Amino acid sequence: MIRVLTIAGSDSGGGAGIQADLKAITLLGGFGMSVITALTAQNTVGVQGIHEVPVRFIEKQIDSVLSDIGADAIKTGMLLTPEIIEVVAKKIKQYGVEIVVVDPVMVSKSGAPLLRKDARKALIKHLIPLAQVVTPNLFEASILTGIEVNSLDRMREATMEIWSMGAKNVVVKGGHLPGKAIDSLYDGENYAEIEGPRIKVKNTHGTGCTFASAIATLLARGESIPNAVRRAKDFISMAIRFGLELGQGTGPTNPSAYVMKEMERYHVVQELKRAVGVLKEGKVGHLIPEVSSNLGYGLPFALGNEDVAAFPGRIVRLKDSVVTASDPEFGASRHITNIILTVVKSNPAYRSAMNIRYSEEMIAQLERNEFLVGHFDRKSEPKRVKEREGSSLEWGVGEVLRRMRRIPDFIYDKGDVGKEPMIRVLGRNPMEVVQKVLKVG
Repeated sequence: MIRVLTIAGSDSGGGAGIQADLKAITLLGGFGMSVITALTAQNTVGVQGIHEVPVRFIEKQIDSVLSDIGADAIKTGMLLTPEIIEVVAKKIKQYGVEIVVVDPVMVSKSGAPLLRKDARKALIKHLIPLAQVVTPNLFEASILTGIEVNSLDRMREATMEIWSMGAKNVVVKGGHLPGKAIDSLYDGENYAEIEGPRIKVKNTHGTGCTFASAIATLLARGESIPNAVRRAKDFISMAIRFGLELGQGTGPTNPSAYVMKEMERYHVVQELKRAVGVLKEGKVGHLIPEVSSNLGYGLPFALGNEDVAAFPGRIVRLKDSVVTASDPEFGASRHITNIILTVVKSNPAYRSAMNIRYSEEMIAQLERNEFLVGHFDRKSEPKRVKEREGSSLEWGVGEVLRRMRRIPDFIYDKGDVGKEPMIRVLGRNPMEVVQKVLKVG
């Protein structure tokens, strides 16, 4: 078991600081330990108070952990004063911990100061030279270097300037620049820009803490610096995208999202196999369209084709039943994936879909049975959508969801030139979809 020690402040609201660090460390497979440098009375609205832990007691905490359990990596966060920084640096050298990730925390998300001005020089003199990686945001990079970091060029300049202070690697986080979210990484020889999606959400409390803790844990697991930074960026990007709507202010990120998604892969495949087994017993061959069918199921927090499983070779008719060529795989159907990803944006609980044959009689029957049915007209499809390969279903399903403002049981279209009419069946999971299909049959 890899051991990761976080030396930082406590966030009573649980979104940042020690609490965020320990969540990230644990979720990425580490054993998390903590040294608390300050207690904060804090929630999603702001910081209501800070209680500094005496330096002697901070030193005692570090000795207790490192003299007994030891640490494969240390991550530092809120250090507040020159005296705290000096004792932390002294203990890192005393115990010879080589993997040190320094998050130079200066202010909270709400603007409360978390590093005294007179501690900035101590950070540069004593701690940054011990860092395997330093992870400042744009504001922190500006303070450390005296450069107004407001562009990619300035980020690059600041990254190199902080490296010259003694850090082995520097990651300047560009999340607050307009455009794509780009971080700059420099190791003294090589410079790289690590790009991620721009995620416009409210709940971003704890991003810096989580990112730095993820890097520390991944490095302790043996990842290279570039791989650890890229994987940590993926980890925090998903945590931000699926942030938690808690409290009245800026809610926390959701570090569990990344792990929950990966844990579900086996379950998703098994549920598809179970559902298609029921479908095969249902004598529904007449519901399979000319282009065949497919049944898909997305992971929680699905974002792309690789997050949705379906049947390679599709589901085809065999007399009055159906057959599949192989077991479900992730990335097996672009069309069913587009439907599921579009629906998930409106309601993350609806992660499964299947396409079946269209007929006016079926639609009339569904409406008589009080199913919720939506439709779109391919003739209304904008030219820009038609010209973009694979975007028709995303547009059509999206139009229905925007118009109905809820998730229907079925969505149909009457086709167009070269496009077979089709009904799409939506559900929370494959078995729910199959049960709806059986009611059609």
